[in-house]
Amino acid sequence: MEEGEVAGEVKVTTAGSMKKGSYILIDGVACRVTDTQTSKPGKHGHAKIRIIASGILDDKRREFVGPAHDNVNAPIIEKRSAQVLSVSGDNANLMDSESYETFDLKIPEELKTDVVEGCSILYWVITGTKVMKQLKSE
Repeated sequence: MEEGEVAGEVKVTTAGSMKKGSYILIDGVACRVTDTQTSKPGKHGHAKIRIIASGILDDKRREFVGPAHDNVNAPIIEKRSAQVLSVSGDNANLMDSESYETFDLKIPEELKTDVVEGCSILYWVITGTKVMKQLKSE
């Protein structure tokens, strides 16, 4: 696959083009890049890159080390909005604002007091997994 090609819910890019704040798949887990370090090429070698990233869903620290010209996968993140239909415990029943599909999502700790019936939220679809991200201001 060439750089920029889309395969499923990921796009292929070079490791050297990763910057702080971009997204990468490491061991099949979507991560946000927190730091990159590039070493200069040696007499007979290639430039190496070390990418330190933190998992979007689990917040675990992960690393990728390899040649800067290697292809890596970057997840395509869909940002969508939904309306809260009901709240029960740690879960909220949501309806997508465009497709009118209904589904349940776990409410993140920082949003538990703010998510109420009838409010609008922003959620991300990352490699097939839906995650509630923030309240949408009206």
